[in-house]
Amino acid sequence: MFAGAVETPSSSLYDFEDLRKELISRKYSYKTVKGYLYYNRDFLNFIDKKPSEINEIDIKDYLLHLAEEKEAATSTLNQAINALKFYYGSMLKKKFVYEVRRPRKDKKLPDVLSQEEVVRVLTSLENLKHRTLLMLVYASGLRVSEVVKLRVVDIDSDRMLLNIKGAKGRKDRCTMLSRTALETLTEYMGKYKPEKWLFEGAKAGRYLSIRTAQAVFEQAKDKAGIKKRRTYPSTD
Repeated sequence: MFAGAVETPSSSLYDFEDLRKELISRKYSYKTVKGYLYYNRDFLNFIDKKPSEINEIDIKDYLLHLAEEKEAATSTLNQAINALKFYYGSMLKKKFVYEVRRPRKDKKLPDVLSQEEVVRVLTSLENLKHRTLLMLVYASGLRVSEVVKLRVVDIDSDRMLLNIKGAKGRKDRCTMLSRTALETLTEYMGKYKPEKWLFEGAKAGRYLSIRTAQAVFEQAKDKAGIKKRRTYPSTD
């Protein structure tokens, strides 16, 4: 089975029978056929469009969704790209697909913000939710993917701790809360009254996406007048 893959319902509007037949006629392996069908179905379910309406932005949004929200490995992203390129490029002759860049295996280190720059970023935020979010990232040393998945029950105010469930390597861990972070967090919870997820997303019952959290940071960085590039808090 593929990383993060869940079979889509058989009643899906597009069964991609044409894709299946083409792959089989070209002697692709059973595993490849299954993977290509999965990612093409998953893509349409995500983007909610007909194949004839798909454009380059849709494909890039889907790959970003896999990379950031699903935290897909490079091999998974490459398989998704191959699946979409085969259907939209080879079969439907949409040339734009070939302009999608593949993910790099190596990672460049981001420019790290200084303590003074972090303060400027935090003080530039008037929105309490956004300020609390980034304060937890920097004050508690959390990854963005960990912060957005924090639940209300993960906060231990008495011991000034945050309980991180399923951290990197699927291990649980705890991290300290500074007094300033705890005060900001308490103010935030009193105002927003979150029920399950500490930072609720736009969709009911969902936590804030990593993409949205990074957009918050970019806006705060710009407002603070910081010109460094690739300064996202860690997502890995």
